[in-house]
Amino acid sequence: MRIISGIHGGRRIKPPTEMPHTRPTTDIAKEGLFNILQNNLEIDELKVLDLFGGTGCISYELASRGAPDITIVEKDDKMYNFIKKTAAELKFDNFNVVKSDVFRFIETTNQQYDFIFAGPPYALATIDDLPLKIFEHRLLKPKGWFVLEHTPRNNYKKSEYYKTERNYGTTIFSIFIQ
Repeated sequence: MRIISGIHGGRRIKPPTEMPHTRPTTDIAKEGLFNILQNNLEIDELKVLDLFGGTGCISYELASRGAPDITIVEKDDKMYNFIKKTAAELKFDNFNVVKSDVFRFIETTNQQYDFIFAGPPYALATIDDLPLKIFEHRLLKPKGWFVLEHTPRNNYKKSEYYKTERNYGTTIFSIFIQ
């Protein structure tokens, strides 16, 4: 796993060898996603929420590119500790790592974000509830973006705020805009 660009561009990060519930976003998919973000959003102005933080790779990339305010939600002890340790090593003091179930966090937060990324386990039975919950709880600021990583078996094209998707083989990013 590596950080593609920004102040830590090219830096390799070694996640724990055993990650039973975590699947890091591939470099090819991550590069594609960040090309879209770089051309549409001012990353250095974003208040970010990263749901299902996993290894933290999306948040490290955002922080390396200048995102000033990042909240990461991860419930697995091992991955939570890995994200905290890695953020400290990279001197990312703009990270707020929250140990919580994502759906509980969505229900209880009173914050709004410019950009929300969710990379849930592909087998998550409630994955289709994520867009509904994000918009029901008004977690996005006006013109905010929500990106959901999923497989081709999920289809969000009829969702109210759905705008487009990008397909990278078995990884699809559906983009919703408030």
